[in-house]
Amino acid sequence: MKSPFLSIIIPAYNEENRLPHALGQVFAFLEQQSYAAEVLVVENGSTDGTLQLAQQYTQDYPNLRVFHEPGRGKGLAIRRGMAEARGEYRFVCDVDLSMPVEEINHFLPPALTDFDIAIASREAPGAVRYNEPYYRHLTGRVFNYLIRLLVLPGIQDTQCGFKCFRAAVAVDVFRCQTLTGWSFDVEILYIARRHGYRIAEVPIRWHYSPESKIHILRDSWRMFRDLLTIRQNAQRGAYDAQG
Repeated sequence: MKSPFLSIIIPAYNEENRLPHALGQVFAFLEQQSYAAEVLVVENGSTDGTLQLAQQYTQDYPNLRVFHEPGRGKGLAIRRGMAEARGEYRFVCDVDLSMPVEEINHFLPPALTDFDIAIASREAPGAVRYNEPYYRHLTGRVFNYLIRLLVLPGIQDTQCGFKCFRAAVAVDVFRCQTLTGWSFDVEILYIARRHGYRIAEVPIRWHYSPESKIHILRDSWRMFRDLLTIRQNAQRGAYDAQG
């Protein structure tokens, strides 16, 4: 089978309520595009009917593939999706669609060139945030300051859930991944920079979702510890490029 131009990877944990709308929006968008695409839903650790629901939708969408990962962790789901994807470009898409799906093309040629990884940014010039509570913005900026201080200087927004990878780059960086929780994308971007890949921040329109699964106090502490883990991993050579 010829590889598609684009793979869209949607991690799904207890998303039986939001998944139908997300799939409808994504496939309506893809129907308007000239390139071939596939959509991968990776369900992991759900306690509701997310997996069964996603499998039912494969009857409506022939280019939808569904995978089950028994373990919890968004990073685990994304790693599985990257391994299963066949696209020349591999795009991570949160099920809440806090970024309008039409903006996906801003992460792809010909709109964007000379990049290896393109990440959505809520801080880059031209980005717009809608309806975000002040306390969420503040805590996000504090955490990003720590990220820039400890591991990724110069990148303004590592945590937005929309990211696009060239296929060969995805294979290379995800094989070095060790974190499977909320900080996995910081680690992936750190690995990518260490391997010399070009990272582009793409300004987006972003809508705050009150259904976010991040718990500010608990997950912020865990993510801070993950930053220290990334530094320790780097010091022992865990992320060194392999020939």
